Amino acid sequence: MSQETIQTQVAVIGGGPGGYPAAFHAADLGLEVTMIDEGAKPGGVCLFRGCIPSKALLHAAGVVHHARDAEQFGVSFGDPEIDIQKLASWKGSVVKKLTDGLAFLAKKRKVNFVQGRAVLDGPGSATVETQNGPVKVEFEKAILATGSSPVVLPFLPKSSRVMDSTAALELSDLPSKLLVIGGGYIGLELGHVYASIGSRVTVVEMLSELIPGADQDLVKVLQKNLKGEFDQIRLKTKATKVEEVSDGLKVAFEDENGKTSEETFDKILVAVGRKPNTKDIGLENTSIEVDKKGFIVSDEQRRTSEPNIYAIGDAAGEPMLAHKATYEGKIAAEACAGKKSAYDAQAVPAVIFTDPEIAWCGMSQAEAESKGIEVKVCPFPWAASGRSLTLGRKDGLTKLIFEKESGRLLGGGLVGHGAGELIGELVHAIEMGSTATDLAWSIHPHPTLSETIMEAAEMFEGKATSFFK
Repeated sequence: MSQETIQTQVAVIGGGPGGYPAAFHAADLGLEVTMIDEGAKPGGVCLFRGCIPSKALLHAAGVVHHARDAEQFGVSFGDPEIDIQKLASWKGSVVKKLTDGLAFLAKKRKVNFVQGRAVLDGPGSATVETQNGPVKVEFEKAILATGSSPVVLPFLPKSSRVMDSTAALELSDLPSKLLVIGGGYIGLELGHVYASIGSRVTVVEMLSELIPGADQDLVKVLQKNLKGEFDQIRLKTKATKVEEVSDGLKVAFEDENGKTSEETFDKILVAVGRKPNTKDIGLENTSIEVDKKGFIVSDEQRRTSEPNIYAIGDAAGEPMLAHKATYEGKIAAEACAGKKSAYDAQAVPAVIFTDPEIAWCGMSQAEAESKGIEVKVCPFPWAASGRSLTLGRKDGLTKLIFEKESGRLLGGGLVGHGAGELIGELVHAIEMGSTATDLAWSIHPHPTLSETIMEAAEMFEGKATSFFK
C-alpha cells in the first residue's frame, strides 16, 4: 500500500492560537493551506486544555466570590452549593462550542485539516503519523506552531495525586488540601479556582515574590487578597522531596535559611512554567536553529534560518501567551504571501484572571529604570473611583509609566475587578505613541473603571480630579 502524499503551498504544523489564525489568514490571502494537529479539531492547548477551560472555571470562582462579597451591602445568598460534575460538564460545553466553531471556519476557508503528529523530513516536507498510517505532506512553505508543554519536576512521584495544569482542569475530584508549586500565572489562577470551590490551598514559590516580572506594587494588591483566600503563601521556599503515603503526599520544604519542614497534602499542582515543543519534530533534518532555552530562532517576519519555514508562538520565544502567538501567526501568513509584514509590537499585554485581576503591558517600572530611562510613575488608587466603590471594591490600582521629558506612555498596569478588560486601552495608547495629555483629555464615560486611566494620566501634572496627593 503506497503512502498518501499531500501537496500544499503552506503547511501549518500546530492548530493552537498561533496555528489556526496563521492557517486562516493564509487561506484568506488566497494560499492553499494544510493544517496539521494532533487534536481532532483545531484549538490546541489554549482552547482544549488551557486558556478557555481555565477562564470558564475562573468565572465560576468569581461568581462564588461576588456572592460572598455581596453580604457587605445587604445581599445574602447563603453558602454556595457546588456541583463539581456539573461545573466540569459546563466547562466542557464551552470548549466544544468554540472548537466546533473553529472546525467549521476551517472548512469554510477550505483549509485541509490533517489529524496527526508531524515530523519534518527536510525543508520541504513532513511525515504525519495519522490513525490510518503515515501521510507525507510536501509544502512550499511551512509555519511551525508546535506550542509548549508543562515543565516536569524530576523528584515528583508518578501518581494521580500529582497534577499538571491539564489534569487540574479536569476537576476529577476536590482535594481537601492542595499544594501549588509555583507562584506565577497558572499556579495562582488554578489555586484561586480550587480555593473558591472548597480546597485549602498552599502556594510555594522559590523566589522572593509572586508573579516575577510584574511590578510588585500591583502584585501586592493581589497578594493581600490571596493571603485571605489561601491557607499559606510561602515565598523563598522550595519543595525538595515528595513521598506518596497512605493519606496523600508528604512534602519536604526548605526555606531561604535552610530550615526544613514537612506537610502532607491530598494533591499537588505543578505550575513551574512551560517549555517549547521543539524536540522530536525533525528540526535536525533542517538548518533551523534553536537557542539555549529550546526556542526556535526567527527574524522579525518569524522566518527561521530555513528561508521557507517560519516559527511562531510558544515554540518561537517568550512571552508564551496566546495573543502573542496569534499576532505572530498573522505576520507569518502574510510573509508566506509575499507581504512585508513584520513583528513590531510595542506592548504585549499580560493578564492574570484571579480576584482581583492583574494586567500589564509595555515597559515595567523596573525595566525602564534598568535602561536608564527617566520616568514619571502615575498611580491612581481605585479607592478614589466612584465605580469601584459601587462594586463594593476599593482594592484596585491603576499605574501608568510615562517618559518624564516627553510625557509619552511607556507602560502601565492595573489590578482590580475587570483589569483584563481595561488593559487593551493601554496597549492601543502605547502603540499610537500617546502622551499623558492624550489620555487625560480623552473623555471617559462616568462612572466607569476606565476613568481610572484618565485620572492616572492627570497625575502626570501632579493632580487628578478625584485624588489629591
